[in-house]
Amino acid sequence: MAAGEQKPDERQQPGRVLPLPAAPDAIELRHLRAFVAVADELNFGRAASRLYLSQPALSRQIRTLERLVGGDLLRRSTHRVELTLAGDALLDRARRLLTDLDDAISATQSIGGEFAERAARAWQSVRDLTDDGTEIEQFRGAVEDFNAGIALPEGTRVRPVNAGGVPALAVAAAADRPLTVLHLHGGAYVAGSAFGFRPLAGALAVATDAGILLPDYRLAPEHPFPAAVDDAVHAYTWMLDTGTPPAEITVAGDSAGAGLVVSMLITLKDHGLPQPGRVLLLCPWVDLTCETWPPDEQEPQPILDPERFRRFAAAYLNGHDLGDPRVSPLTADLSGLPPMLLQAGTGEPLAGDAHRLTERARSFGVDARLELYPSSTHMFQYFWSFLPEAANALEHAGAFTRRVLD
Repeated sequence: MAAGEQKPDERQQPGRVLPLPAAPDAIELRHLRAFVAVADELNFGRAASRLYLSQPALSRQIRTLERLVGGDLLRRSTHRVELTLAGDALLDRARRLLTDLDDAISATQSIGGEFAERAARAWQSVRDLTDDGTEIEQFRGAVEDFNAGIALPEGTRVRPVNAGGVPALAVAAAADRPLTVLHLHGGAYVAGSAFGFRPLAGALAVATDAGILLPDYRLAPEHPFPAAVDDAVHAYTWMLDTGTPPAEITVAGDSAGAGLVVSMLITLKDHGLPQPGRVLLLCPWVDLTCETWPPDEQEPQPILDPERFRRFAAAYLNGHDLGDPRVSPLTADLSGLPPMLLQAGTGEPLAGDAHRLTERARSFGVDARLELYPSSTHMFQYFWSFLPEAANALEHAGAFTRRVLD
């Protein structure tokens, strides 16, 4: 080689790939998302809240990233957080990388219109109900048929439990998972069962890495209000009596089950009983008047007839005053309730309930957060096995549930 001639850098030759560290020494997307969140907020507390992480967990991710890049990215002091020169150099590139990834995922999901139609078709049996005097019996059968079409996650373990006199099922992804999530199923207060809702509970068990207690609470019209609330309270206090600290318990519910969760929380408050650590509400139905439901819906959304659901609500109330805060949480004093995560589809009939409940809770100082997903199908989370936004929603639900425990 002649004097002054530079040896080619093999890393720049075509066909060569720059080697990256193997796990566990590789930079992960969660490290970059943590860094970008802190850089955006310039505050660890707000960034941790945004990512549903504890501050120590967020700090560990930032320290790991700094170790992997070989330098400080953030300058921390008692009162402020600043970007270093290295952090400033990384920030825009990290944002572009995460944006490109999110765009790629969105593009993949955009071909999922067929998935949305598939989810809507699953509700067909509910849409086909006839008003012939056997409406509730038809609805019960339709809900069980609907759930029978959803598979349990592989490896799900199910066993019967007597939860303070309330028959229930314990659903977990592994035998050693303690029961720390109480889930109240939907069904408009007149339908549904613990057996039927095993698939959704199984998906929650996987997402939360916890055991799910799924009570078979009593249904209207045979057992009107407050029977379902009483059963929910008994199941919850049974969890406390078995030694589970209230701060470690998540109370979750879907659709009418989410409304039942809020009724239970208000009842606990009225009786001076401890609140759970956090609350997860999936597509909540909390306005039994159905006054905020859109008057007309477009296919392929399942049509949830507001008049039909008013009749179901009337069967549940059995003449009870709709002004009772326990059945009308949108008019209740919600102060003192635990942190809440609410999820809803942007185009579903009950999206308005989720918005109004979030605003009501926040007005009383509750840490209530609403996540909206691009779906017009009620309870899109049921379709976690093929609907990307459903899988994403359950992943977020799991992260929220683990947040305080971290």
